Amino acid sequence: MCGHSSGAIGFPLRLLAREVYDRVVAIKGESQVALITGEERIEPASARYFCCTAEAMPRTGGGHAFVALDEAQLSADRERGHVFTDRLLHARGREETMLLGAATLEPVVRSLIPRAEIVERPRFSTLTHAGARKLSRLPPRSAIVAFSVEQVYAVAEMLRRFRGGAAVVMGALSPETRNKQVAMFQSGEVDYIVATDAIGMGLNLDVTHVAFASLTKFDGVRQRRLTPAEMAQIAGRAGRHQKDGTFGTLAAGKGPVPEFTDEEVYAIEEHRFAPLTKLFWREAEPRFDSLRTLIADLEAPPPEAELAPAPEAIDLAALKRLADEPVARDVKGPGSVRRFWEACSLPDFRQLGPDVHARFIARLWQDLAQGYLGADYVAARIAELDRVQGDIDTLQGRIAAIRSWAYICQRPDWVLARDEMAARARAVEAKLSDALHARLTERFVNRRTTILMKSLGTDPALLPVTLAENGTLLVEDEPIGHVEGFRFKVDHTASHGDRKMLLAAGEKALPRILSDRAEALIASQMEGVSLNDGAIRWQGQDLARLDPGSDAVHPRIVPVRELGALPDTARERLLQALATWLAATLAPLEPLARLEEAAKNPEAGSQARALLLGLIGGHGFVARDKAGIEHLPKEMRPFLRRLGVTFGALDVFAPALLKPAPRALLHALGYDRRPLQEAMQPVVEGSKTSPAGYRPAGKQMVRVDIAEKILRAAHQARAEAKARRFTLDPALAISTGLAPESWRRLLGAAGFRYLPARKLADGVFGPPAPDLWEWHAARRRQPRRKPDRGPPANGAFAALADLVR
Repeated sequence: MCGHSSGAIGFPLRLLAREVYDRVVAIKGESQVALITGEERIEPASARYFCCTAEAMPRTGGGHAFVALDEAQLSADRERGHVFTDRLLHARGREETMLLGAATLEPVVRSLIPRAEIVERPRFSTLTHAGARKLSRLPPRSAIVAFSVEQVYAVAEMLRRFRGGAAVVMGALSPETRNKQVAMFQSGEVDYIVATDAIGMGLNLDVTHVAFASLTKFDGVRQRRLTPAEMAQIAGRAGRHQKDGTFGTLAAGKGPVPEFTDEEVYAIEEHRFAPLTKLFWREAEPRFDSLRTLIADLEAPPPEAELAPAPEAIDLAALKRLADEPVARDVKGPGSVRRFWEACSLPDFRQLGPDVHARFIARLWQDLAQGYLGADYVAARIAELDRVQGDIDTLQGRIAAIRSWAYICQRPDWVLARDEMAARARAVEAKLSDALHARLTERFVNRRTTILMKSLGTDPALLPVTLAENGTLLVEDEPIGHVEGFRFKVDHTASHGDRKMLLAAGEKALPRILSDRAEALIASQMEGVSLNDGAIRWQGQDLARLDPGSDAVHPRIVPVRELGALPDTARERLLQALATWLAATLAPLEPLARLEEAAKNPEAGSQARALLLGLIGGHGFVARDKAGIEHLPKEMRPFLRRLGVTFGALDVFAPALLKPAPRALLHALGYDRRPLQEAMQPVVEGSKTSPAGYRPAGKQMVRVDIAEKILRAAHQARAEAKARRFTLDPALAISTGLAPESWRRLLGAAGFRYLPARKLADGVFGPPAPDLWEWHAARRRQPRRKPDRGPPANGAFAALADLVR
């Protein structure tokens, strides 16, 4: 066409017309090329080259130098065949006319157009029958063909689960959505495409194998087996140019497996099909005197023997239904009849059947009969469809509806503000198509699985796995899991079938990823690492457990199993860094380390070692009455004091271990399970369980070194008084936060007896007498022994004796 001064080509599909339009624009420029379809019209004033659908192309060729009709064998199609037959018979170019179609059309063309020159273009590649294959055995770059929406969805869902997904192509999809689904397959994002027989025309695909899920289809009249020519039209998608292809059937489910007959396999492989003997015809220029005359002309018999009457198409069915309705009562005169027929010729994009389509046309005609459709009315109908919410079927219904309005807006005498309304309709269709493509991709494509299916068999070092800053493990930007610390967790949204694959992909990349993670942690000086419940933790996960053994201050680091995924060198470096960090972290426990070292020294004597072990077991303090201090030789006390041990009135303790840092460490190490008072305040409110380092004092609790300070002050006041009864100043206790009642309870525990002063008698004035105190040294209580009354009657003497003791 581009070699002539002007030209027009009629295509069977809008998407084909658009594809060729883009190619011609690249050669001739936008001002020279027009695109005319039922739903879209781009027609520059200086256009010389026209890309049209067959219905929209000039009936006689438009006087162009070159005219072509693509897929001319569609003249035998039940619904649209009469349009292609009319163009085949009448569309002619001034210089050249080309009818492009299958070889089965040749005998009819020779008979109808004797002057036609037949030129064959043989297929360079070969098609080979591959038999039936299960879904799991389909090779990559395969197309699976089904003949119902339910079957398309079922196959696509299985491919999503086991092969990562598939593109979906159906006749009900908008051209834009079909193009995007095809582009997803062509780009390699998915390796499979599931389609209806719409794949057999107008789609150039990089397919190596075509699998038929069924060999029967409903053709609008009955359920029938595909003809060999139809099978070949679909199977021919496999292989391109000089690349060979294969075809076969899909063995899926428990039902019988569809199989090609030997004759069908021979016909497809050798490209030998029964020739067409009849083309469907319908009067293309009927008379518009009346509706009856119009219907009679449309049902008139064909003038040639090679032509057959066209089956009743949807436009004629709608016309006949409405002709007897009240809506057509006023349709009189050639102009009105012609306009009514144009309304009935509105394509049934929604495919809801003649009755529903006729009702839609009747409503449309109520406005058209008065002149034009108002812009406000059309804009409101378009706005009603401008919603992207809903599932796949809902979006398909809206796209079909908006295509109807796009067609209506293209009519030159139907809509006011036609260009604006047409632009709005196209914009909404594009928006809905994007949403439908997203829904199809979301439902039938698991991009993550697709990527892994292609990558898992390769060298692990080449696997495109990266770690995001938030710890998400990605394969080409698709999350497969999360790394917390050095533990890999599979994405919780993954299905049960995908978890094994994701885990395998993660484990292949983990040595490299975790090695980099370990180096980054070491370089950060172990930032974020902490002690918790006897474990070294990072990012909420354990790196190692601590085994105290015989030396609690220098525990052994036991790495968790997840660190085994690290390479040996990286693992050793990390463990060495952890050991260095742990030694620095445990430095506040040096006083406890000195106690442990002294407890191992035989020269300390058994009594001192026993006391030291009690202090170590108490994590820095032990009650005096439980310390066994009465057995400790006096000459050992200086030795213990040099170790930081304080002998208090109620407790023996190491003051250095009562500070917040060592208490927090003992709690984090899991050595001291008692509640932790983080700030180690002098006095806290009481509870059922005493915090570590505190002793009860009434309703409050006082830190043991503060209690000792208060008690020493009391003993000093007693010594200075040199009397049996004496007074004590509560100022020191109150300054620490002890309530008077708690102070008295603390002193009482140390042997001080409280003697409250008597109140002044009525009428007596003057300062009240001070409260007095007495001190009584605590005496060790001896256990009472019951008199021996002889053995009990049941002979359980030994048990009872043990109980008494």
